[in-house]
Amino acid sequence: MKKNNIYEIEITGMTHEAMGVGKVNDMAVFVQGAVEGERVIAKIIKTAKNYAVARVEEWLSVSPGRREPFCPVYKRCGGCSLQHMTYDMQLKFKHRVVADNLERIGGFKGIHVNPVIGMNNPMNYRNKAQYPAGMGDSGPIAGFYARRSHTIIDSGSCGIQHAGSEKVRNTVMDAVKGLKTPVYNEETGEGILRHIVTRISFSTGDVMVILVVTREEVPGLDKLVQKITGEIPEVKSIILNINRRRDNVILGDTVKTVYGSDTLVDRLGHLTFHISPLSFYQVNPVQTVVLYEKAVEFAGLTGTETVFDLYCGIGTISLFLAEKAGKVIGVEIVPEAVDAAIKNAKVNNITNAEFYCGAAEEIVPRLYGKGTRADVVVVDPPRKGCDSALLETMVKMQPKRIVYVSCNPSTLARDLKHLAANGYGLSEVQPVDLFPWTEHVETVVLLSHKKPDDFISIKMDYSEDRETKPDRVTYKLIQQYIE
Repeated sequence: MKKNNIYEIEITGMTHEAMGVGKVNDMAVFVQGAVEGERVIAKIIKTAKNYAVARVEEWLSVSPGRREPFCPVYKRCGGCSLQHMTYDMQLKFKHRVVADNLERIGGFKGIHVNPVIGMNNPMNYRNKAQYPAGMGDSGPIAGFYARRSHTIIDSGSCGIQHAGSEKVRNTVMDAVKGLKTPVYNEETGEGILRHIVTRISFSTGDVMVILVVTREEVPGLDKLVQKITGEIPEVKSIILNINRRRDNVILGDTVKTVYGSDTLVDRLGHLTFHISPLSFYQVNPVQTVVLYEKAVEFAGLTGTETVFDLYCGIGTISLFLAEKAGKVIGVEIVPEAVDAAIKNAKVNNITNAEFYCGAAEEIVPRLYGKGTRADVVVVDPPRKGCDSALLETMVKMQPKRIVYVSCNPSTLARDLKHLAANGYGLSEVQPVDLFPWTEHVETVVLLSHKKPDDFISIKMDYSEDRETKPDRVTYKLIQQYIE
């Protein structure tokens, strides 16, 4: 198989990156933009030893799961990857990604995964936008990165962002052009404005604007602030974030409030949260409530339990848990987020939650060493998953239940495999769609500790005397038999 060769390919599956999968002469071919169930004419654009990558030249048959993208720059923009699929097919695709990872990486054969909980209206759901700024063909521009590159695309109206974000971007860029504020050049490191970041409270409509810049003194800043606040009265906070790093990290460590409040106030369910510029906060508030309520349900609280909430951020899950737990201990590595978590507990009159600042893999072993135990552990780690030291401490602590919230099915499966090998069984797996039109999916998993008196089902082939052999045995019975 050679580059630029053209083949007719039947698409029989999908990769986890949403490319169609077919075969040519027994070699796997990954076809960009193709959907399972289609037949296409495709051109080979890349070859490797065991596979090839192709691009569709012509559709011979079209899947009922295909739809026209609603975004005019969808094929170029790197923000969305599933706009060519119907929403129902997206949910089925994400379900398969979760199930495949659990089986392939976790080794869980035949595990039941609940259908993905989707949105009633999967449009304009994001409360946060991050627009990189740079020079375009006709001057300064702010938009989204093109797929697999750092070329900036003027996205126009984005169907997954809150309309307020686009208004902020346009207003800031009008001011930047008028003030002749230099935008950032990634190659040279020159320029001032790197990113425009917006955070929007869906409950109040208030807006926080974060201007990521390369220096603390920005020429014409007062005029820029006046223009933003004059044209967008919903803006209640403007923050300068100083980032002098020469890498792809968007936010720096230094923040300076130049207008209004240091935080943005939002509500999830009946709880109020103060969100600081650097704090992690889920981007889809509608589905976040669904996710957190499912996590609380899985925790199975009666009002007496001590619960550890690890990677707790600003205390969002912690406070949902605290209403039904005896005590909640939250652990978070970002000091600003811990301060916000403490503040959020006070704002909501919650007195049975306390928070520790530090790495979970360091704080939890320390608490365990001092005799603090958890009946239930809730973890919501970053994409890289849980640290091995943390997993080991969780196993030693032997909580009755572990609720694992994950944004990465592969690291989720890896960590669940470790927990399953150390006495925990998967009781329920529930994916939740927080990111419509993208391949990303959140999953919440309930793990229950297998006690010596728990029954497990067994399958055996008996040559004789089957009546005397039980269909179910406990771990204790197995141990007695071995001894």
